[in-house]
Amino acid sequence: MRPSNAHPPTAEDRDRLPPDIETMRVTADRLLDPDAAPGVLPPSAVEVDTLIQLMRGQLELLIPDIQRVTGEDPKNVAHYCALACVGEARERLRLEPGSGRDRAAAYARRLARVLNALCDHYENIGMRS
Repeated sequence: MRPSNAHPPTAEDRDRLPPDIETMRVTADRLLDPDAAPGVLPPSAVEVDTLIQLMRGQLELLIPDIQRVTGEDPKNVAHYCALACVGEARERLRLEPGSGRDRAAAYARRLARVLNALCDHYENIGMRS
């Protein structure tokens, strides 16, 4: 049996509440509503900025949880895919929204898609509470 690269949970890890996946999905869905046409923007620039900040924070909470379970060396396809999505999420977090409401909304939608995907991976690799 190969040794695991995942670290045992610390006292801090055990005391942490699991991420609220349902709330994260609701946030992402505000930008990914299937009834909205691609050009339809959220109601205001302030709302777009708020959603961007909220999703950035949610991604920063979710990424370490997924990395903790998968370790540095993926054990199966699900772990490999989850780590690939973590890389994509980190890339999105490094970027900044462009100037103007259209660019900010496009950036927010990219964050929403990667947040939604990470929620799927969180559930697929058995991290549901």
